Amino acid sequence: MTSLGTVRLIANREITTRLRSKAFRIATLVSVLILVGIAVATKLAGGGPSYQDVGLTPGTAPLTAALTSTAQAIHVDIHTRDVAEEAGRQQVADGKLDALLVGAPGSIRVVVKTTLGDDLRSVLQLVAQRAALDQQVTALGGDPAKVATAISAAAVTVTALEPPKKANSEQLAIGILTSILIYMALLLNGQAVAQGVVEEKTSRVVEILLGTVRPWQLMIGKVLGLGTVGLVQVSAIALSGVAAAVATGVLHLHSISTVSAIVWLIVWFLLGYAAYSLAFAAVASLVSRQEEVAAATTPVLMLLVVGYVIGISILPSNPGSPIAAVLSMIPIFAPTLMPVRLALGVVPAWQAVVSLAGMIVVIPVLLWVAARIYRNAVLRSGARVRLRDAWRSS
Repeated sequence: MTSLGTVRLIANREITTRLRSKAFRIATLVSVLILVGIAVATKLAGGGPSYQDVGLTPGTAPLTAALTSTAQAIHVDIHTRDVAEEAGRQQVADGKLDALLVGAPGSIRVVVKTTLGDDLRSVLQLVAQRAALDQQVTALGGDPAKVATAISAAAVTVTALEPPKKANSEQLAIGILTSILIYMALLLNGQAVAQGVVEEKTSRVVEILLGTVRPWQLMIGKVLGLGTVGLVQVSAIALSGVAAAVATGVLHLHSISTVSAIVWLIVWFLLGYAAYSLAFAAVASLVSRQEEVAAATTPVLMLLVVGYVIGISILPSNPGSPIAAVLSMIPIFAPTLMPVRLALGVVPAWQAVVSLAGMIVVIPVLLWVAARIYRNAVLRSGARVRLRDAWRSS
């Protein structure tokens, strides 16, 4: 059998064993249910419509244009409705109106069920001030319309030295979910590789396998097999989450943006898994008991955690963070940081190219290093093998 055929055979064995695992299926189902639950909970937490209904009585009807234009100017979404005062009060009590304006343009009174929201309060305050200004202008013999036009035409010209780097709430949500998925996928699948290596070493199965295959073939086959299963798992979870978010109306991003986020998620999972799984396999081959796996893999795990923590703590509030930008181009941290920045839409093309190129260069180096350590340590049982000894052994 050729080397490729041997690797394929080992990978198929890992895929079959993993897919038959009840724990794997339960974990995938739970992850999907959690994402669907988040989408549904977000929809329910959003309550009713995002706009506010405002009723105007006949006395305040002349304020409709001023109310609408003021709300648009400060980015508040309101819908106005002409109603009689008594009917309007009843609609406020029933929750059909958020506020009812009564009185006259010069003396506006607001009827609400419990409290007046800050956004609507700001709009009404500006409208009341404008009405008071119009009255004073008229009293002085001026034309309120001309004054209003002059005020509207006055504007501040802003010159930005650098374009702003901002992400809307939906991009931020996709970025955070991407970060969580990448982290969990790399953690779980990397740990699965480590546990599989130690399990074979403990049961002495590896001694039988290495009687017919080479160490690097066994290691690569295991990594490829578990990686294929991990890719299927990540794809299923991501697509289920996006489908649930779109179905519930939580996400309204253009389809290209959503597809792009999913594609980058898969690409960076593959690159990150290739790098971290090789590292996990190498350090796991140094120990002979499952109880020692956690200690052996801690250094690799900490690198993964650091990138995840930086991404989840800095990027949501500061997508354009220079620190995050620099770290996302370093291969160690790129798998957990770059996909989040890409989802937020704040990555220049050259940074994405540098990050991808770095991973493509590092993975073959990691393969060579991991294969050497694995070959020299996997058959040594008993006490933990020191990394230096595994590297130097011939």
